[in-house]
Amino acid sequence: MTRLFLTTALVAGLALPALAVQPAEGEKLAENQSYTFWLLDAIKTADPQKNTDVEGSDIIRQLFEGLLNEDDKGAPVPGVASGFDLSEDKLTYTFHLRPEAKWSNGDPVVAGDFVYAWRRLANPETASEYAWFMELMNVENASAVVKGEKQPEELAVKALDDHTLEVRLSTPTPYFPKMVTHGSTFPVNQKVVEAEGDNWTQPGKLVGNGAYVLKSHDLGVQISMEKNPEYWDAANVVMERIKGLTVNDNNVALTRYQAGELDRVQIPAGQYPRLKEQFPDQAISIPYSCTYAYLLNVSEKGPEALKDVRVRKALSYAMQRDVVVNQILQGGQKPAYNWSHWAIEGFQMPEIDYAGWSQAERLEKAKALLAEAGYGPGKPLKLTLQYNTDENHKKIAVAAQQFYKQIGVELTLNNVEWKVHTDRMQSQDFEMARYAWCADYNEASTFLDYFRSTGMNYGKYSNPEFDRLMDQSKTSEDPNAQYTAAEKILAEDMPLVPVYQYSKVDMIRDDIKGLPTENVMNDWYAKDIYRIQK
Repeated sequence: MTRLFLTTALVAGLALPALAVQPAEGEKLAENQSYTFWLLDAIKTADPQKNTDVEGSDIIRQLFEGLLNEDDKGAPVPGVASGFDLSEDKLTYTFHLRPEAKWSNGDPVVAGDFVYAWRRLANPETASEYAWFMELMNVENASAVVKGEKQPEELAVKALDDHTLEVRLSTPTPYFPKMVTHGSTFPVNQKVVEAEGDNWTQPGKLVGNGAYVLKSHDLGVQISMEKNPEYWDAANVVMERIKGLTVNDNNVALTRYQAGELDRVQIPAGQYPRLKEQFPDQAISIPYSCTYAYLLNVSEKGPEALKDVRVRKALSYAMQRDVVVNQILQGGQKPAYNWSHWAIEGFQMPEIDYAGWSQAERLEKAKALLAEAGYGPGKPLKLTLQYNTDENHKKIAVAAQQFYKQIGVELTLNNVEWKVHTDRMQSQDFEMARYAWCADYNEASTFLDYFRSTGMNYGKYSNPEFDRLMDQSKTSEDPNAQYTAAEKILAEDMPLVPVYQYSKVDMIRDDIKGLPTENVMNDWYAKDIYRIQK
């Protein structure tokens, strides 16, 4: 076996202690060590195995800790595990858990806590939307457990002793260490979960193993956390208190930032150039591994028109991405003609034909395709686009309505709250839906596995050749060949309208230090940040 520690690359060596927060030379810590950040929507759950949202993940990353964390560039570094061994056949990972790790109630964190959490994730009775993630990790027997064909106890994850966790894979998976930084793999305290049932994530009941403990949660208003004295590295955690404020209106959130109520907020569409000029030390735009798209419902419950690939292509061709990026957003985003984000590590962007056309050519082709499909004067194509509450989503939706009007499509806009939006997508109760996928780990399969027949895949797209390529990628020497081919299939079948690929466009107070700006995942840990004296 090879003993491994994680840095920017996997290298042989001994496990090292995690790096503590270190203010730079000349920086003095402020007396006030609190951090308040913006949340667009209410947090649906703080349960690691049931969360599906980016914002929920941000909260879970503070309250719980997985086997590994990410450094400021996104590379895996020690978390509960100080290091691991990898077998010669690259199928067995043996994680060594630090004995000083504790739950917030003082219980020791043991390997059995991870076994329980992983079985819970895969167990159909949990009804986790992220059960498929255990399959993507290629944990042996995961698919059979998720399908209910085997018992959760048959999942190939085992506690060799309290501080040694063994995981067996069905196929070598080089990016597996990156995957265990994802919240769905974090441990939960079995005693607390089983005693409290669905209420176990409430303030006063939740027991976590992260650097912070939950103090209060007023759903849709605020969530507050305080430093966890039981955290194994509490001595090196500087930030004492963190709070998330839910503000559905991005412009109102910016106003609250300017009033001093928030330390970080997303910049509303179109305002980055002005704010960067006025506040060069606070306004940032950095690559962020998310893609914004309109999902098309191609399931049996979807509209008949969207079962025609000509219609789907027409909708994609008519989307004027340059207008969205350059006139509406203006924050460094890039037009998207594919699904995987351009900045994902190792990803090779495929040649996609319509990406090279002029917008006039795309519009002409879109009109021709709609006419071929039987739509035109006297028989307009009528569709409804659903989007969740946010000023930026609204601006893009209104623009899309005008883009589609140019090719004879009558688009009705339907704005709903986030929970309603996600519930409807999950039950295929939509025609077109605003959606974004943010990478769960820094590798292109996190995007492409979404569109597998067995993926989250709210529009229920299915293509056997796409599935075959993604299966093949799991054992490929260079999976990027399969990823490129899979992207080409998506461009041919068009189960979505790609719109743009994200940049993280934020205002961050210049006295807040330690937030990552070189991690394309943009995952952050409050334990690594601090406030300096100004």
